[in-house]
Amino acid sequence: MSDLNNYLNRAVNDQASDLFIVAGCPVSEKIEGHIVPIEGQKLLPPDTEMLIREIYKLANRSIDKYLSTGDDDFSFAIPGLSRFRVNTYRQRNSLAAVVRIVSFDIPKWDQIHIPPQVMELAKITHGMILFTGTAGSGKSTTQACIIDRINQSRECHIITLEDPIEYLHKNMRSIVSQREISIDTADYLSALRSCLRQAPDVILLGEMRDAETIRTAITAAETGHTIIATMHTKGAVNAIDRIIDSFTSAHQAQIRYQLANVLHTVVSQQMIPDINGNMIPAFELMQVNSAIRGMIRENKNYQIDNVITAGRDEGMISMDQSIQALYEQGLITKEAALNYADHPDQIQRRLG
Repeated sequence: MSDLNNYLNRAVNDQASDLFIVAGCPVSEKIEGHIVPIEGQKLLPPDTEMLIREIYKLANRSIDKYLSTGDDDFSFAIPGLSRFRVNTYRQRNSLAAVVRIVSFDIPKWDQIHIPPQVMELAKITHGMILFTGTAGSGKSTTQACIIDRINQSRECHIITLEDPIEYLHKNMRSIVSQREISIDTADYLSALRSCLRQAPDVILLGEMRDAETIRTAITAAETGHTIIATMHTKGAVNAIDRIIDSFTSAHQAQIRYQLANVLHTVVSQQMIPDINGNMIPAFELMQVNSAIRGMIRENKNYQIDNVITAGRDEGMISMDQSIQALYEQGLITKEAALNYADHPDQIQRRLG
């Protein structure tokens, strides 16, 4: 067994989230937020190049793009072991990689603390559902659980546009077409435009990066599709602001009006260390009601947080309310609650 296979097996067996191959330090793994060296010997640039070339062979992928641009993103699987999402990059003129370990099996939503009201989004038959959060906040896993729920409970054509594909979905009650950017299609925009002619019911859009992709996604939601999209922002208000700010001032009023009409829910999540040193998700959930629609249209997004906080009866929850609930359930410490809260002073007063 090669060194690379040993490292991958070790990372899977240790239930690590990531494997690091970087010159100047040992091969290391991240376990519950802590970086742990797998062995003591530091890697030299020829070592990292050898390991990364081996990764490309395992993935049956050409290394030429990476060598010419300095960045690449792809995934591969080892039967019987796991799937792996890889980002390769240059640093200090040497080759480096971070390998994300992705289970073959989609996790049980209740075992990873996804709230039932988030899973209820699988029942939505039209409109836009946004998932927001920083990298590593668990967005992809939550979305995979929702797609799995749709797949088990409804007869749909689900199209996922991902970069790269992480979780694999088997066809159950639904047909699931999974397309990987740069392998199955050129880019998000052309894939999204094409999939509108592929009789989709649900479209999972891995990332909304630019104005044209956002505009096309909004149009798709207007025509009766369910759009589940991702944005790398923190919180519902920041996501709405990011969408509006992607357009020129001349087009923003129109986009505000369209977005107010199609936006159904915004889910924002982050990972917080629990009392055992593991990571647990906290969720902000914004259900778009008539008050929020008016605020989006009238460019009064700064008022939305107050509606979320007061909207528990409508299924909403603020990030601080979610964090407080985790603390009251004995799942996180008071220190963690204060460190991750949006308004730690208010949490401090409530917790006493």
